[in-house]
Amino acid sequence: MIHPGTKSLQSKRKTRSKGSGALVPDSALLRFHIITLFPESIEPYLSASILGRAQLKAGKPKKGDKPKFKISYYNPRDYVKDWKERVDRRPYGGGPGMVLAPEPYLKAVQAALKSKMSDLRSRSSEVEVIFFSPGGKQFDQAMAKQLAGKQKSRGVASKEKHIVLICGHYEGVDARVAKILKAKHISIGPYVLTGGELPAAIVVDTVARYIPGVLGKEESREDERVASSEVYTRPEILKWKGKSHRVPKVLLSGNHAKIDEWKKKRS
Repeated sequence: MIHPGTKSLQSKRKTRSKGSGALVPDSALLRFHIITLFPESIEPYLSASILGRAQLKAGKPKKGDKPKFKISYYNPRDYVKDWKERVDRRPYGGGPGMVLAPEPYLKAVQAALKSKMSDLRSRSSEVEVIFFSPGGKQFDQAMAKQLAGKQKSRGVASKEKHIVLICGHYEGVDARVAKILKAKHISIGPYVLTGGELPAAIVVDTVARYIPGVLGKEESREDERVASSEVYTRPEILKWKGKSHRVPKVLLSGNHAKIDEWKKKRS
């Protein structure tokens, strides 16, 4: 039973979560499925600028354009039996804070993948389930590249790959969720955040850069070229508060060997 005051909100949530997550065959190389209580906290960022254009959400797409990847959001609150049912519970063993209940998260992942939980235990390498944890494996460029790559099943390249990103909150998600889903634990740094939404956005942003066609030029990726922590543009001489600030002469020389050497020293 849905409370009259929340009927429209619940309906809107279910349409957005379940409808956007249906695995309809398309040309997308990669699909991200973000399980989060607060999709509104990261959706604007992931729908803007370069990432938005790659999903055809930012600006006006050109005729014939196809999405390079897709992102779907699933709110565990949409997968409870009753609007009064909580998604968090007191932890066994005591302690402060609340722990997120396993059933809503498992149901959200199940909806994302359109698969029974028994199928997930024997799934192919086309699906990666990621849990964010300070004690997880450090996320880096090599991992991002691996996640972006096409996977093979029985020697045949897959048409799609699915990455499920589970965003915890409060004291975290019941540990049985990660065990059931055989999730990979990832850390984005030696610190603790209030939720997994920022780590999820970081993973999507980093992985998406390796998807062909997302960047205007493939050489725009810093790991594919000689990069520098210092970059300059016009004007050549910047006058600010009575002082002149010049672009380094080597960048104006046209000598690419010397320019690359200069960049390496500052990379």
